[in-house]
Amino acid sequence: MKHPDLPRGAWLEQLLEQSLIEDIGPGDASTSITVAPDSRAVARVVAREPGVLAGLPLLVPLLRRLDESVTVALERWDGDRVAAGDVAAVLSGPAAPLLTGERTALNFLQQLSGIASLTARYVDAVSGTGCQVLDTRKTVPGWRALAKYAVRCGGGTNHRFGLYDRIMLKDNHWAAGGDRISDLVTRGRRDHPDLAIEVEVDSLEQLDAVLPLQIEWVLLDNFTPDEVGAAVARRDAAATGTRLESSGNITLETIAAHAEAGADACSVGRLTHSAPALDLSLEMELQS
Repeated sequence: MKHPDLPRGAWLEQLLEQSLIEDIGPGDASTSITVAPDSRAVARVVAREPGVLAGLPLLVPLLRRLDESVTVALERWDGDRVAAGDVAAVLSGPAAPLLTGERTALNFLQQLSGIASLTARYVDAVSGTGCQVLDTRKTVPGWRALAKYAVRCGGGTNHRFGLYDRIMLKDNHWAAGGDRISDLVTRGRRDHPDLAIEVEVDSLEQLDAVLPLQIEWVLLDNFTPDEVGAAVARRDAAATGTRLESSGNITLETIAAHAEAGADACSVGRLTHSAPALDLSLEMELQS
């Protein structure tokens, strides 16, 4: 498989730096009284449960902030599925920075691998249907690019990254604007011609009103699978090419039914706001 590219930039450098500062503060008191300055160690990142990995490329820029001589050998890649007991990476170098950086490194790996692992379960659930599994903007502030990267590692597809890369007209926009949806769509096409337009509907009647506008996407908010099937039939009859996104309390137990009903995509907020961390450990051995 093609492995996703880790997003990079000044924001990531700042996030890594601040994460270490948060944990270390004025100094690692435990390591300072435990490890001799010349002690060296080998540490292995080991999966304690099955899952999908994400975040491994962060190990080098994170740990080398503590000591430039730390080396990282990746045994697996982001997007790889692992079983309990599999080694994901081998770290070597001075023991002190490996101990000091252990928790921060695992925090990144466990959180991102948790997102990737949960995403993969959703993707598996709709396998063969052609339905995309989409993330949302429900991310921890400052972590969005990494969280959405982890979604890609799990086989999911990124929805919009922010308020700037798609026009999405939801019920609150209708209420706040006071304009007809057709007027808002016309204005959006005029002011932002390069952006796709998506409109949220919560009934088949609203869908009927929106389909003639021939927008790129319609979000079916809290539709049942039967209602999704009816929406697909109406869309196909209208022959507009509009794609349908099912959203609202999509779970592992229900996503297959939405996909089989014909939804082009299902968006799942819990991929990034409620994914349990993947259980990974750092097993260290001192070298003589």
